[in-house]
Amino acid sequence: MLWAKEGKKIRCFLCSFNCLIEEGKAGVCQVRVNEKGVLKAKNYGKVVSMKTKRIESIPFYHFFPGFQTLALTTVGTNFDWDITPYDKVKGTTVSVEDIIKSMNNKKIRIITFHQYEPTISFEYIFKIARLAKRYNIKTTLVTNGYIGSEAIKKIGKYLDAVNVNFKASCDPEFYKKYLNIPDTAPLFDALRNFKKHRVFTEISNTIIPDIGESETAHSKLVEWLVNNLDSSVPYHLLKFEPFSRFKEIQETPIEMLERFSFDAERSGLRFVYINDPSSSEHSTTYCYNCRHPLIERLGDVIIENKLNKDRCPDCGFKINVIVE
Repeated sequence: MLWAKEGKKIRCFLCSFNCLIEEGKAGVCQVRVNEKGVLKAKNYGKVVSMKTKRIESIPFYHFFPGFQTLALTTVGTNFDWDITPYDKVKGTTVSVEDIIKSMNNKKIRIITFHQYEPTISFEYIFKIARLAKRYNIKTTLVTNGYIGSEAIKKIGKYLDAVNVNFKASCDPEFYKKYLNIPDTAPLFDALRNFKKHRVFTEISNTIIPDIGESETAHSKLVEWLVNNLDSSVPYHLLKFEPFSRFKEIQETPIEMLERFSFDAERSGLRFVYINDPSSSEHSTTYCYNCRHPLIERLGDVIIENKLNKDRCPDCGFKINVIVE
């Protein structure tokens, strides 16, 4: 899907790299290959893990709070981040039908594609989402946001919610240096397109000490979200945890996340959360109008949900939340 021939080469339109792929070669993702003038997805149907999780752990705080989701990790990425080379990933082939059948048997009503970059398995997740819609199963996606407009248009009618995960507040210099992304504009184009196709959107932002803690970049990101999406878009500040490539970088201190949280709220975002499993203060949803606690959480575990459908039981204020 999402390609066209240009002579003996193939132009791939899946993501914003728009790779021009020579015969016998692969795109940036290393899994979409030009085989004799036809684009083949070498990762089709490959699943690394399939687990039942709380939707809050993804994180989605405003989309069917308290529900379980079947979380699938597929193979492939287009960002130079923490990723095992494709040929070293041991994925298991799972059919579209088996996934939906398993969900129906377990009565799980939401499926989530997350980790690595699920949009690189586009054909697979598209077919799952399309079949899921027939069984009234909701489809959610966690993505780096570097997906092309045609791909969003194609899957938009089957996609219910998306969490776009930024690194370092989408600082252009960070993306160039550490992710090999020359231009961050396509990420914001994707957000506009998700909104256009009425896909419920939450935002997460991983703050990285030393190399990805620009307050200027953060303020610009938050300002853009308020002006172009909505002040009620749920916003998650995530802790960076050291791994192989960045093992010398420290874990994000809670004080730093609190500083960014204050900046986000001061700039107009109504629902700001901090990834802190030991705290209820940073993960509880409050009514923006009267500050009544609506969904009390300890980390990603709901302690009490006081919502009256999608409204505050105290003042009646409508909350940007999707409930059953």
